[in-house]
Amino acid sequence: MIQRFLAAIFILATAAALIVAAWPQLFSLEQTVGIAQVVSLRGLSAAAAFVAVLALTLIALLSARMHRFAASLAVIGLAFSALSLVVLSTRGFGSPGFETKADGDVTVLSWNTLGDAPGASAIADLALENDADIVTLPETTREMGFEVAQLMAAADHPMWVHTLAYDQVSKSRSTTVLISVDLGEYDVDVQTRTTSTLPSLVATPQDPSMPTIVAVHAVAPVRGEMTNWRTDLDWLAEQCRGTNVILAGDFNSTLDHYASLTDGADFALGSCTDAASVTDNAAIGTWPTQLPSLLGAPIDHVMSTSEWTTTGMRVIESHDGFGSDHRPVLAMLSPAQ
Repeated sequence: MIQRFLAAIFILATAAALIVAAWPQLFSLEQTVGIAQVVSLRGLSAAAAFVAVLALTLIALLSARMHRFAASLAVIGLAFSALSLVVLSTRGFGSPGFETKADGDVTVLSWNTLGDAPGASAIADLALENDADIVTLPETTREMGFEVAQLMAAADHPMWVHTLAYDQVSKSRSTTVLISVDLGEYDVDVQTRTTSTLPSLVATPQDPSMPTIVAVHAVAPVRGEMTNWRTDLDWLAEQCRGTNVILAGDFNSTLDHYASLTDGADFALGSCTDAASVTDNAAIGTWPTQLPSLLGAPIDHVMSTSEWTTTGMRVIESHDGFGSDHRPVLAMLSPAQ
């Protein structure tokens, strides 16, 4: 009798935990330690649950004593996997098509380089291949930024270079952005702290018709940084409530984490739309490169305010072996009509 009672309690607790993991926004728990990490890896969680379902099904078939217990857990795990798959499918498993670039369109490339790991040539080649107007490079030093800009200038694609570094101890505490000279000159306040632990750079145009550019690097939601991570997301949401803003970089967060920070169902964060979300690419993982993209976390984003419409986006998987643990993301934005 007691064993049955304990088994029932365990089954109910498992069901409750998986309901929270599947849709933590329902309980306002999407930024809670533990849950925030699990929901980042929806694809991996769904795959792990399905493997558990297969094992539990086998146990249920082979053990009369464990049949009801294992079968109940298998049903719960299958429901979790199915719900996770539904969520991922609504976000999109990849639609890499781009419209033909027109006058006024802006191509944005972002790549967390893990401390300059891919090298200047790889970064410049990728930017040139895609005719990038804005290149945001979290964990990238000023020296690397200038090397990339020199290579791009030699290919007749000159770029301004700006870097914000919180210190020179670690390359992860530098964020660099390259901006096409065709967009005009930009100013960066290197004295003002932005995101809490790792720098996000705000480039303000001298021409007020041009977009403000935010090169993003929020801290990861790890032990000891959860408060800073939530503060970083709040700061990013405020940037998204500005006018004519483009944000790109390593947000260290997924769409699930923004439920309390969005200004409406039409927006992803603040008053920004997410390029991956509106082009059916938001289930494609950008980190880590060691995992297949469908099992990874989509934590690198390109976002923009209502002055821009996304006309193409893709996660670049061809550079997984170039040294970084992040995949580059590419988006094309067109002025809203």
